[in-house]
Amino acid sequence: MHTDSLLVVENLSVSRSKKVVLDKVSLTIKRGEFVGLVGPNGGGKTTFLLTILGILKSNQGHVEFYGTRTPSNSILRKLGWVSQHASNIPKNVKLTVRELVQLGTLNSGNMFWRYNADQNARVDRAIRQADLQDVQSRSIHTLSGGQRQRAVIARVLASEAEFIILDEPLVGVDRNSRNYLLKFLDRLCHESQKTILMVSHDIAAIQRTSHRMIYLEERIRYDGASDCFPSLDELANLRGLERIHESVGIGEKLYQLKDTAEK
Repeated sequence: MHTDSLLVVENLSVSRSKKVVLDKVSLTIKRGEFVGLVGPNGGGKTTFLLTILGILKSNQGHVEFYGTRTPSNSILRKLGWVSQHASNIPKNVKLTVRELVQLGTLNSGNMFWRYNADQNARVDRAIRQADLQDVQSRSIHTLSGGQRQRAVIARVLASEAEFIILDEPLVGVDRNSRNYLLKFLDRLCHESQKTILMVSHDIAAIQRTSHRMIYLEERIRYDGASDCFPSLDELANLRGLERIHESVGIGEKLYQLKDTAEK
């Protein structure tokens, strides 16, 4: 395997409740890529993430991270997972932004010790990368949706993860904050050399931001450059959707409107 390939998935098939959700899915993600994974509800996006992370078992196929099917703890620490509900922190959990980011520096070897200078430096760096310096002392619950998303991603950055996996980070984020968040993720790739796999229903946002798009609906229907992503008609054909209503040309529509007006 090429050393730049951080994730290799070969012929992955997964069933849930006796229904095939993923059918012979194969893909490779290389270092420094920003990959957007899109598809309809029930298309298998979350199942794919849970399977590559080892939470769900596959019927067949295999997954390799950093060239191995049985990643060590040192490899697992290179992976940063931000779930769809990571920013929905219960109201009874009292955390400042800085305290939340500090959690990213904890592991089994240091959780019972005081924070050291290295951990504090990692937290400072992650907060700067996420542009949260001005709110780091505030309660996480006082932040906007976009700021909370950047805070939970900063927690992953403090862990020094190289490969960041995001599940629907745009949900509950307003338009302006969404643009800011997407620019932040783009900077992580280009300036911090992070690799990103991001699941989203927002095809337009992913197309404007990611380097590469994968359309998943049980199988991979498209895998290629974001600026070559299929049109709606092409996508419908890829999904096997038939046209139900006959299309009416613009000229014919205008003629019908003119005819109606004259009557």
